[in-house]
Amino acid sequence: MIRFIYTSLFILSIGYSQDPIVPEGDRLRNIIENLGYENNILIGGTTGAWAFGTDTGAILDREFNYVTPENDFKQRFIYPDNNSMFNWVQTDLWIQHIEENDQILRMHCPIGPQCSSWAKEDNRTSEELTQNLISFISGICERYNHNERIISMDVVNETVHNGIWKGDLEGTDLWENPWVKIGYDNDINSTPLYISMAFSLADSLCPNIKLIYNQHGSLINDLDDWELIKETVLYLREKGLRVDGIGWQAHVNYDWNDNLNGDITPYNELVEWSHSNNLEFHITEASVWIDDNSENSFEIQADVYSTILLNLLDYHNTGIVGWNTWHIDDGHGWQTDRYPSLFDNNYIAKPAYYSIQSVLNNIQINGDINNDGEVNIIDITQSISLILNNQFNEFVDVNNDNMLNIIDIVLLVNIILN
Repeated sequence: MIRFIYTSLFILSIGYSQDPIVPEGDRLRNIIENLGYENNILIGGTTGAWAFGTDTGAILDREFNYVTPENDFKQRFIYPDNNSMFNWVQTDLWIQHIEENDQILRMHCPIGPQCSSWAKEDNRTSEELTQNLISFISGICERYNHNERIISMDVVNETVHNGIWKGDLEGTDLWENPWVKIGYDNDINSTPLYISMAFSLADSLCPNIKLIYNQHGSLINDLDDWELIKETVLYLREKGLRVDGIGWQAHVNYDWNDNLNGDITPYNELVEWSHSNNLEFHITEASVWIDDNSENSFEIQADVYSTILLNLLDYHNTGIVGWNTWHIDDGHGWQTDRYPSLFDNNYIAKPAYYSIQSVLNNIQINGDINNDGEVNIIDITQSISLILNNQFNEFVDVNNDNMLNIIDIVLLVNIILN
């Protein structure tokens, strides 16, 4: 069915240069809003201010009420060196745009490798980098903390690689992290000081915005990275600093499911760990890379997209979850030669789009035992009956601990009251 819809819409698009063709079914943003889940399930997309007024931008606004600017909020564009004037042109355009399109925004403004060439220069000193970090984070927090449509910010990004801290390299044209020059703490992991410095500034200057620790990886062969990330989050909290969420850059290959042999335990355990530590969990940069644009590859891609989102939504009743695609269409963005997007380069919805739509359309609320779309006293009565008869039901197991008991009943009552 998905393949038929995609092929039919492609044929219809030939010869047209009008607004992007609207996919079959409901818009993704409408599905979430209609479910009343917009407060604990975030479904979003990413592009740049360059896309405003283009087909790419039209799709972003049509499909998503939650957006993330790809580069416009980064240090290298706003405050690339200590002699610069702050450049708020693109970021202020975003503020105007989300107001006009009834959207909320995550600021992708992390201290990390995607910094300016000035910061990467080999002669850059600790004092210079410290001054730049303080000025950049102070400036962005003071300008946007009071905007109610900005809900979160990536404070740091890509801090760990191959189980160790990502460091600086010679030259300015490589993937490197010069901020480690600021120094290291004397804790057991020798945590780079820029991490606590960034969170300390954001915590004090952005009290209205949630603070996200963002990290790349596949969750296949990089589990040591995530152990260090988890230890760092706890280290920051021990220092009295606020960390509100974990972000996973889920740029994965089409064979991600196969490489895990169907066992996505590391992924599930990371979400569970996050929620058990009162952290939101966000897939901040969803991509599925494929090697060609054949229909078969599109179907495989759709399956990986749906697997990742479906498992994420299993946890929407234990904490806030977010999913954000890093591409809108295959014609624009990063590594477009690997066709990572939900829409092709003709702005036609691919099978990946319909797989996401299908997952969202089939969400069942934990506690909604009779699947009537709401949790009420009828569900509590049925839940008590199941518990008394020792019958397991995954939708009664509200806290996902694989047991049915009085805790689940208490959580059901809390869902009703809220």
